[in-house]
Amino acid sequence: MQAIVFYGERELNVETLDDPVPGQDQVVIEIKASGMCGSDLHTFRGPRLQVPTIAGHEPAGVVVASGSQVSGEWVGRPVMVHHYFGCGRCDQCRTGWTQMCRNGATAMGATAPGSHAQYVSVPISAVLPMPEGLTYLAAAAISCGTGTAWGALKRLQLRGDDTIAVFGQGPVGLAATQLASALGARVIALDISPARLERARAFGAWETLNPAEIDSVPEGVRDLTGGRGVSKSLETSGASSAAQAALQVLDLWGVACWVGVGSTIHFDLTEHLYKQVTGVPSWTLSVQAMDECANYVVQRGIDVDALFTDRWRLEEAVPAYELSEKQTSGKGAFTP
Repeated sequence: MQAIVFYGERELNVETLDDPVPGQDQVVIEIKASGMCGSDLHTFRGPRLQVPTIAGHEPAGVVVASGSQVSGEWVGRPVMVHHYFGCGRCDQCRTGWTQMCRNGATAMGATAPGSHAQYVSVPISAVLPMPEGLTYLAAAAISCGTGTAWGALKRLQLRGDDTIAVFGQGPVGLAATQLASALGARVIALDISPARLERARAFGAWETLNPAEIDSVPEGVRDLTGGRGVSKSLETSGASSAAQAALQVLDLWGVACWVGVGSTIHFDLTEHLYKQVTGVPSWTLSVQAMDECANYVVQRGIDVDALFTDRWRLEEAVPAYELSEKQTSGKGAFTP
């Protein structure tokens, strides 16, 4: 099979490798879509890997082979994959939070073979049937990017009467804008890119703000909310300034959530104590939440495919990641 292999230090190759063979509790999936995620860049740009790895962790495809302990009925089924694999026995794995496995989890595209390939072998416990009507592109997005947005909105307990400020309108932030709007909330989308703000408006944002064009983000948000601030905020960019502002834009009793990796927050506890605000991180989503997100997208007719601006073949990996590194476009995916 063909696969994109990361070596670190911005080196990758498209290589011919042996087709995977399923272990006794595994299935082999023929990849129909493998989404590109901003977190891919951590491995791509990072230090030299001792063991090069097949990239990608947002797969969707069709089961083509099954192990001895897996029902043959899976063969031929369209599926999506939760991209973390745990022990399957601890309390976290049993509740679907395999990324928090107490005995150590592996992650596709990092410590387990990824999905930027023609085929991938994964544990059946990580596999979910795709609901009828869900596209392969949407299923790929839900496995991480859109799924991360869904998990954060659920962590925030977002309701239709909320106003939420979403910091960053890259693939995760834009997915959050799309889903929050579908849930009935008013979305204030923030980004320093005018093009991304324009897309946010098309995806349902109530208002947009460019932090580079205003003196104060908290004041800008309060100007839009009658001086109160927002009931919920979500930071997706990983910028420390945005992570800090996610707290500062909250109304009394507001809740902030952070999913962007790499930021640092310093704050005066007293300032926030008297506002009774809550802050929570969110790390992707559980297996069960992934299934809930997929069904919600189908039932509400949400066009997740619209998040994708770039489609690539595996052999186009070099230009695909050159564009991804610029972080100026939308979401990309590798498709057959």
